[in-house]
Amino acid sequence: MVSFPMSTQKISIRFFDDSEVRAVWDDENAKWWFSILDIVGVLRGDDDYAKNRNYWKYLKAKLKRENNQLGSVTTQFKFRAPDGKKHAANVLDNDGIIELAKNFPGKKGKKSE
Repeated sequence: MVSFPMSTQKISIRFFDDSEVRAVWDDENAKWWFSILDIVGVLRGDDDYAKNRNYWKYLKAKLKRENNQLGSVTTQFKFRAPDGKKHAANVLDNDGIIELAKNFPGKKGKKSE
């Protein structure tokens, strides 16, 4: 589990394929953590927050059934959601995103290999 101390949080918006992706900097490990829901939206080509959340739930369950550890290596961070409230969101580092793309159904995720 990654800890994000309030004093060192650097929240940012990154862009992938012209889509916003929420990110937080981890000083202790010197790396960025990215919102999985935002990455799922990029890979699906859909910016509907609820649909991406439901798709991530489906995909995480599918990966678990296949004994893929990707769903269990995620951690959470509270980001401001489209509704303006802060919600805990699963986050992955760069390596996790690459693994997600490799396991993502469809052509767009596979292009990342």
